[in-house]
Amino acid sequence: MATGLLRRAITRVPARPLATRMIQNCAYASAADPESKHDSNLKTFQIYRWSPDNQDKPKLKEYKIDLKECGPMVLDALIKIKNEIDPTLTFRRSCREGICGSCAMNIDGGNGLACLTKISSGSSSMINPLPHMFVIKDLVVDMTNFYNQYKSIEPWLKRKNPPQTPGKEILQSKEDRKKLDGMYECIMCACCSTSCPSYWWNPESYLGPASLLHANRWIMDSRDEYTEERLEAINDEFKLYRCHTILNCAKACPKGLNPGKQIQNIKKLEMTTP
Repeated sequence: MATGLLRRAITRVPARPLATRMIQNCAYASAADPESKHDSNLKTFQIYRWSPDNQDKPKLKEYKIDLKECGPMVLDALIKIKNEIDPTLTFRRSCREGICGSCAMNIDGGNGLACLTKISSGSSSMINPLPHMFVIKDLVVDMTNFYNQYKSIEPWLKRKNPPQTPGKEILQSKEDRKKLDGMYECIMCACCSTSCPSYWWNPESYLGPASLLHANRWIMDSRDEYTEERLEAINDEFKLYRCHTILNCAKACPKGLNPGKQIQNIKKLEMTTP
């Protein structure tokens, strides 16, 4: 009789749906499995800090962020630090695609664009402003001299004669257009010039890799009619010949250009042009 009552009691207990049992089992497994918990991946960034608003000396300030909650690029880390930890951190940025050149800085000892530089795998990274430049605040440097040198080479098309057809473009062959490859892509980020020892020691007189690369871009342009005048303008002991072909510029360029090669071409033209 007792056996019969037990059987009837068991049959009256409603069975739980299969989906409910599976969800509960997964929850129990997650609670018991330590590997299922979120493991942080902390990384320390040592960032150069200085402000003209106070009398403190420049210093490196440390910030720790979880890389699992951050994008893969150095600029992502800087934006996360500014938005979530320290809103006073100052740096330039714009396109985030390696086009504008705004976020140029010294990352782990090498110049580069923060938006194109991946966060290194080590436990710590150091970020400084571009070397041998006057610092305005934190990672922002004064580009006035750099842009003035660029302006001095007159980076625009100069003609002595009007186009054959008034109001129409000046045609150029594919072969002549190809001569400009490796020069027109420059985004004027200053990574090359600020990696050049000659530019460090003579920033006011030596034009630097970036400006000389652009000078050669217009010298080699078949549509420009001021080639001799352009060569004469930079034929100077300091403007041109401070380049000693160290080629730090080629190593630092985030666009893969070789300013040193273009400077060598200018030197050859200076020797062969009457």
